[in-house]
Amino acid sequence: MTCRQGKLRLQKWYITRELVQTVLARKPKMCSFLEWRDLKIVYKRYASLYFCCAIEDQDNELITLEIIHRYVELLDKYFGSVCELDIIFNFEKAYFILDEFLLGGEVQETSKKNVLKAIEQADLLQEKTETISVLSNIKS
Repeated sequence: MTCRQGKLRLQKWYITRELVQTVLARKPKMCSFLEWRDLKIVYKRYASLYFCCAIEDQDNELITLEIIHRYVELLDKYFGSVCELDIIFNFEKAYFILDEFLLGGEVQETSKKNVLKAIEQADLLQEKTETISVLSNIKS
């Protein structure tokens, strides 16, 4: 994911500056698919963020666009209308949501409800752990 200024906000694998510049240079009315090296790049812009996926030749571009959209929907549900600052200050949550949704480049869970439930449970566990840690520090 990159912002309009070309700053990388999230990356799951190494993405070169050349690819980011190529995507940012494209006009808004252009197709969201492009050939790049031996891969197909599928991207979608939401506000000031570009969500990009590199897929193999046999992968379906339209399904990839749907996957990008589903991820944005998950981020919106979790953050309440996600923005670039949410990603900057909570990048670990954005990665966690991505990991609950996709595993090894494949969709792991199709249900938004189930993904968000897993995130909520992880948040509760983290809060409990932090509370226990604070209480044990107070007692010491």
